[in-house]
Amino acid sequence: MQTLITWVLILCFVSPCFCERLMGSTNTYNVIDYGAQGDAKTDDSQAFLSAWQKTCSAQGASTLVIPSKGVFLLKKNIILKGPCQATNIKIQLQGRITVATQNAWLGDKSKIILITNVNGLTIDGSGGLIDGFGSSWWLCKKCPRPSVLSFNACNGLSVSYLSIINSPKAHITINGCVGATFSHITIQSPGTSPNTDGIDISSSKNILIKDSNIAAGDDCIAIIGDSSYINATGIACGPGHGISIGSLGRDNGHDKVEQVHVYNCSFTKTTNGARIKTFQGGPGYARNIIYEKITLTQAYNPIIIDQNYVDLKNGGGVQVSGVTFRGFKGTSADDKAITLACSSQGCFNIVLDQVSITSSVPGKPASCSCINAHGTATSTVPNCTSLMK
Repeated sequence: MQTLITWVLILCFVSPCFCERLMGSTNTYNVIDYGAQGDAKTDDSQAFLSAWQKTCSAQGASTLVIPSKGVFLLKKNIILKGPCQATNIKIQLQGRITVATQNAWLGDKSKIILITNVNGLTIDGSGGLIDGFGSSWWLCKKCPRPSVLSFNACNGLSVSYLSIINSPKAHITINGCVGATFSHITIQSPGTSPNTDGIDISSSKNILIKDSNIAAGDDCIAIIGDSSYINATGIACGPGHGISIGSLGRDNGHDKVEQVHVYNCSFTKTTNGARIKTFQGGPGYARNIIYEKITLTQAYNPIIIDQNYVDLKNGGGVQVSGVTFRGFKGTSADDKAITLACSSQGCFNIVLDQVSITSSVPGKPASCSCINAHGTATSTVPNCTSLMK
């Protein structure tokens, strides 16, 4: 036995990586050990940054822990930068992070927590919560307001069991990321909170959002920019403005969104359901998009393409084609169950299939309105006679 122990010690000396694999990584960094108070009064921003620097520069795998016994106050932005030396990093959010009120906020008003250029990151939010304290920001709808959590250029990202409430603006933003999975996410803000999108996706690809509940004052999920292969599955949306493609074509930006699949989702008392929105005259395209197996409960505008979102008067127009709405059932809160309002250049290859939407008001008919929309409608209620072939 003594000989075996001796050989193990020799191997650990010669190859620390072997020892780490054998005995398990000890690269765990608790924000408390770097000065975080967790008393809901002291600004813990610098402690988070100090703990992150150690986590990022560690050898092998490393873990950053925000422990369960504490309420950690952020008064300034924290930027968790990569690339990291650690081969893979895990963040365990077990406690509560709260953001200072607008009057007490000392940072800039863009992003409260920004994680950038970190590959292979895993975030486990089990037992934890981020409270954006948005109610102190919402009164001034036109004032600059920060998003709570932003990911930039993070590839191979995995986020699960994360809860965020009351963001001043968007709750989660994803930009320039390739290969990310968000599962069991809970987002909650009042339906009256301004521009509090649940999850915004831009310039990203291969993004999966699944098995999540989103209540917000704007889009539950918005997909913009140069984004492709986006999947949203098992999303319960409401209140909110639905799951939207767009808005696209703003400020002459050539927005391109394609290969989007929204499946097995529900919209409950939302302002919109399945929505594509583009600026009038803006460039770009939205194509190969499927909304499938959707349940509606008193949703306004359950199916809507709106190419007159804002008139930019600059010619051209976002091209919308290859859009399928299949397996919709439930109730519309007003008579506009299906609205396909395309620009003068038209929308093409629009498919309505197995759609059954009735008014939530007894005895009131639901309607379908199509302008410059080309496609087919099969087994669809209300009847879309204005859809052109």
